[in-house]
Amino acid sequence: MEPGDKHIKGYERPILSRYNDPCDVIWLATANRLGMHIRRSPLVFSATDGSGELQLSTQEHLDADDCLAQMLLHEICHWCTNGIETFQVRDWGFDLDGPLDFREHSCLRLQAWLADQVDLRVMFGPTGEYRQYYNRIPAKALEPIDDSAWEQAVCSLATEAVERIQKEPWNPHVLNAMHATAKLRHVVAPYVEDYRSETDDDPLPTIWKV
Repeated sequence: MEPGDKHIKGYERPILSRYNDPCDVIWLATANRLGMHIRRSPLVFSATDGSGELQLSTQEHLDADDCLAQMLLHEICHWCTNGIETFQVRDWGFDLDGPLDFREHSCLRLQAWLADQVDLRVMFGPTGEYRQYYNRIPAKALEPIDDSAWEQAVCSLATEAVERIQKEPWNPHVLNAMHATAKLRHVVAPYVEDYRSETDDDPLPTIWKV
């Protein structure tokens, strides 16, 4: 029995679509809705030029628990915390070579508040050295850690940022993306216990389990 013309030699399958991580789709669409254009580059960690273009490092240069959603949320929180006008300012108006700006900690509190709305504070935590402050933020994200003037300034600005994030241009896009990510977690949950990494001897659980 012969297959006839069902398998033609030299056939080239047309590629009509691209597979994308569902979480990336949610957050890249959110960026677009906010007028932001994401570019991945191994030459930077994160940078914005004031035109709406946001460069983020490529996945292989990030920590294992970092993802586009978490990095993009952090940058959105910077924008909201520093003020809507900083969309048109390089790096949201930060002096990257200067001393720590209290607005960085305010941004982290906004980030924690947003994550708390969908019970994903761990997944949406920041990378790098700022994680140590993020991990100290109380269960109520706008409560100060201590009675220092620094914490008073941080929490005051964070409170204003929480109010702003619930207004245009960020609302409803950011919170919608948070809830969509939480739905992904719900979909994945029944499979997490049986998940095995394709990498031999991988010591880390999937982020969806944390």
